[in-house]
Amino acid sequence: MLSISQKKYINSLQQKKFRTQYGTFFVEGEKMVAELLQSDFEIEYVFSVKGHQLSNDTIEVSEKEMKTISALATPSNFLAVAKQKKQSVDIAQNNLILVLDNIKDPGNLGTIIRTADWFGVNTIVCSNECVDVYNPKVVQATMGSIFKTTVVYNNLVDFFKENKTIPVYGALLEGENVYQQPIKHKKAFLLMGSESFGISKILEPFITDKIMIPKVGNAESLNVAVATGILCSAYRQINL
Repeated sequence: MLSISQKKYINSLQQKKFRTQYGTFFVEGEKMVAELLQSDFEIEYVFSVKGHQLSNDTIEVSEKEMKTISALATPSNFLAVAKQKKQSVDIAQNNLILVLDNIKDPGNLGTIIRTADWFGVNTIVCSNECVDVYNPKVVQATMGSIFKTTVVYNNLVDFFKENKTIPVYGALLEGENVYQQPIKHKKAFLLMGSESFGISKILEPFITDKIMIPKVGNAESLNVAVATGILCSAYRQINL
């Protein structure tokens, strides 16, 4: 049974200020909750609709109760609350590190995390202006990759200054064709900017290699998550 305090608590986690205050977030869906249970994230609660169970510690709720705490249009049978993980970047243990500047759309960030995981890019550094990785829409869009990927937030100017020996490949319209000038360095940063504004001007001096995906058709722009996937694939063609 779902208590009033639990309902209020879980609903509050849809807002960043409360996720930050409590240091927790929630996950929905059978696959997502199952992956959470197999991860090293610390779990507070697991709720399931009566007749469905993934854990012995599950709190059973009715379908009506699940609807009151779900952020989905069609609620799942499972919802779990977990503690946020304090993470840090280990430069020495990573080759390609993805750096994101001002990514605001939750779906884009979640898809980027999922795509990075597919290509074996295990660490992502976000600017402080990026959307919160524990936003429910981001979490859902990762399809479980949030539990396998290190995501940290940093002042990118400071980050690049501290790691100035590592080449920075920046995705820019005026860059070189990535298929002709590939990402040849095994250890590198791949910097992606927002769809609306691109890479911030203040970060451009840190870019050592400007790259672009050649346009063949008539589309005005390329989704940043799609572009990230293409560039990660280009990297893997050289650095398997």
